Amino acid sequence: MKVLAIDDQKLVLIPLASRLKELGYEVLTETNANKGIELYNSFQPDLVIVDINMPMISGMEVVKYIRETKKSSTPIMVLSGNTDDDIITEGFDLGINDYMKKPLSLVEVCARVKRLIGVPVSDTKTVINKDLIIQQRCVGVVIPCYNEETRLLSKEFTDFIDKNSGYHLCFVNDGSKDKTLEVLNNLRKGREDFITVYDCEKNGGKAEAVRQGMLYMAKQEDLDYIGFLDADLSTDLTDFDDLVSTIENSNYKIVSGSRISRMGADITKESARKIISLSINFIIRKILKMDFKDTQCGAKIFHKDVIEISFAKKFVTQWIFDVEIFRRITLHFGLEKAKEMLCEQPLKRWIHADGSKLSMKDSVKIIGQLGQIAMHYRSKKNTSLSERVNKSMEANFFELNSIKEV
Repeated sequence: MKVLAIDDQKLVLIPLASRLKELGYEVLTETNANKGIELYNSFQPDLVIVDINMPMISGMEVVKYIRETKKSSTPIMVLSGNTDDDIITEGFDLGINDYMKKPLSLVEVCARVKRLIGVPVSDTKTVINKDLIIQQRCVGVVIPCYNEETRLLSKEFTDFIDKNSGYHLCFVNDGSKDKTLEVLNNLRKGREDFITVYDCEKNGGKAEAVRQGMLYMAKQEDLDYIGFLDADLSTDLTDFDDLVSTIENSNYKIVSGSRISRMGADITKESARKIISLSINFIIRKILKMDFKDTQCGAKIFHKDVIEISFAKKFVTQWIFDVEIFRRITLHFGLEKAKEMLCEQPLKRWIHADGSKLSMKDSVKIIGQLGQIAMHYRSKKNTSLSERVNKSMEANFFELNSIKEV
């Protein structure tokens, strides 16, 4: 029995095709709807699985081609994040056999395939992972790595992508001097469709590693959102997935994790580090003119259309590039619009990891780096920056220099 699956997101097709093949079906996949129609004619499938929202032509055009042009009764199953009642009604009016809304369980998809076209004869013993969910969005995650040979929690990363479709992890080796690159390449084996290792020969610092990884992932056409996460998983992947859910179901362009202590959350910090963080945050809020509680959390997710604005140019500082990102967004869109685009979401869990690369001495240096940021973006020529904002930044800079002790 043959199945043709058409979806513009490769990360959705890979686990779907893999599971159907395990069950004994012959499966072909295509990310281009026009080519999918060509495959339909040559492959002559027993079932077509198609998404609705695709570029070029929609999945509904594929349905019309099969039903109206070819006059075929081939069973058609729609898997889509489109929940518009008119679209669903149109689909059934055209003669689709099933409509499933993403996100959905891969087990349920396979059960409905069996109901539509039966079960192929197969001697293959399958192991069904009942937790795997087909998502309606695809996400790239950049993880900067420097000398992480002994700290990288490889199993936590692989377990997550094995259970969560639609994720592609990009580990950026930032010129590590230990065996980090070897560890990352071993981590990628067998999961090449879901894990990329981006190797920087020279150490450029976290800011540049993240920037390079974000720009690289932005070139992948099937990703909707791209974010970054610390390699030590002080913010775990489940919490990161919550940030993705927020940006997916809102009009925000950036959702940033926040390590705010609150009831029901597991947030731990070193006491001395906490005091320094509060001092730094006070200055940051003055520079940004936003009431951010925690700009420096290493877990953030971005809508793809603000990646170029946020990461195209190199950052002025190494550790507090997050502040520069928010400043760039403000300069490009204006303060009020930026406030509407940015969301700070408290995390359920954040644990300070031993072996942090940021020392207390570095933390003190950050205050000086904030002065660099204020100066750089105050004098920077930007066509979208009005004179009013220039004056505002100048006032912030002088206010920053007037702070003798926090």
